Formats: sequence, C-alpha cells, structure tokens
Amino acid sequence: MSDQTTIPAEKRTEFGKGAARRIRRADKVPAVLYGHGTDPVHLSLPGHATMMALKIQNAVLTLDIEGETQLALAKDVQRDPIKRFIEHVDLVIVRKGEKVTVDVGIHVEGEAAPETVVTVDHATLTVEAEATHIPETFTVSVEGMEAGTHITAGQVELPSGVTLVTDPEALVVNVSQAVSAEALEAELAEAEAEAGIEQESAEGDEAAEGEASEGAGEGDDEDKTEE
Repeated sequence: MSDQTTIPAEKRTEFGKGAARRIRRADKVPAVLYGHGTDPVHLSLPGHATMMALKIQNAVLTLDIEGETQLALAKDVQRDPIKRFIEHVDLVIVRKGEKVTVDVGIHVEGEAAPETVVTVDHATLTVEAEATHIPETFTVSVEGMEAGTHITAGQVELPSGVTLVTDPEALVVNVSQAVSAEALEAELAEAEAEAGIEQESAEGDEAAEGEASEGAGEGDDEDKTEE
C-alpha cells in the first residue's frame, strides 16, 4: 500500500522558468497543489525528502504547509530526461476514505515452462482504490505455465477494496512457445530467398569472378607483349 510521508512545504510567490531554476539550485522542488475545487497552491518541497518519497508509485504525501497538514497524491512527476532529477510535481488533494483512479504496475514472478517466452502486454492496470490504500504493484505468477497460457486483467488478483477499471478482457501476460535457433535460421533463409537476396548474391559473386578472370587474362597478354 502507498506510504504517507510528511513533507515540509513552503508557499511560493515567484513563478516562471527563472524562479523554478532558483528553487532547484537551492535543492528544492517546485510543485503545485490542486483539487476539491480549491485554487492551485504553488509550493517548494525539500529535494532529497521529496525524491525519496516519490520512489514509490502513487505516493501519498502528508504536506506540512506552514503549520497546516494536507494529504496529497503525487499525480504527475516531471524528471530531467538525462540527469533524472525531479523538475516539477503535480499534487492532488485527497482525503482519508476518498477513492481515486490510478495506474498500478504489474510485477511478474516465477518461471514459466521450458522453451516458452513470457510477454507483458499491459505493464499497468487502471484501478479505483482508497487514496490511503493504493497498492504499490500487482503480482502475477507465471510459475510452470505452458505455452498458450493467457492472463487477462480480470484474472489478476486485486486486494480488498480495489476495483478494476481496465477492461477485464485486456491481455496482461502472454506465455508463448519460444522459437528455436534452427527455426529462426530457417525462417530467415526463407525470407531471404523470397526477397531474392541469395540469387542477387550469387550473381554478384559470378560477376566478380568473371572480372577477376578477365583482369588476370589481360595481365598475361601484357606480359607476353613485353616479352
């Protein structure tokens, strides 16, 4: 379930890219808090504490905003594409007992039957859950499963109080037969033959051999002339 971490927050009155850069240089994170019909509140959060708290997907934070506490769900976390530090956080006001719609990741465990391949078609499921009881992940076991096994969203076990929003028939995990190296080589050879790659290669080799023979013959004629 999602953790609730208390984060001290400061209201900010400066906006724009320049203000955001100054906040980050001070090892803080710009954020905005909204929801429940209230006006957005612009905040700055401590960098390290925020980074640690947001390692958990769908983290619920207890914000201490200048002495007043407020529960908030991390709705959108923007990170630098290269350095991966947090650039900005969108927070949504939530209340205990309130249900929210979130995406929760799928964790696959176990070993399927030999010579099979396990493919995850849906990496997350959309569910409705209490804001303070959001699962961190959904675990799906593929232990011993044979080729041809399909696991749909409706077959994933959900904790009590969590309701599936994703289509129950959506394919989540697919266990298929692994392609052997021999079969793969045969398919490749067949594809190349259909594309005429082997024929073109053979013609190219014959042409190269012919040119080499002609070159050698010319060289012999020149030698004879010089003699």
